[in-house]
Amino acid sequence: MSAGGPARGERVPKPWGHETIWARTDRYVGKILHVRKGESLSYQYHRVKDETIRILAGAVDLEVAAPEGERRTVRLGPGDGWHLPPGTRHRLTAVDDTDILEVSTPELDDVVRLEDRYGRT
Repeated sequence: MSAGGPARGERVPKPWGHETIWARTDRYVGKILHVRKGESLSYQYHRVKDETIRILAGAVDLEVAAPEGERRTVRLGPGDGWHLPPGTRHRLTAVDDTDILEVSTPELDDVVRLEDRYGRT
């Protein structure tokens, strides 16, 4: 079991909605992100954390860029997925109320926020 962080089954409030941890080991963490329509996560990257997302319901615009690359936006809907290796700058913005399955390595505090509409650093 990974040290620190939310426990399995815990609902964690976020300014954009909430997340629920459904699995947690020393090798990976599984979460469901519930993002309200019109809300977005930070434009961010991770130094170590490797994550894969899959849209369960709703739709998001995924803004993504390589470390020194141009930003591009891709619309993802139910069944669509994306792999975000460390260093990938990205942001999710919900087009509809959206549920996202996220499986990542366990470094949950490895967030470098570049832009955040909620004033988080």
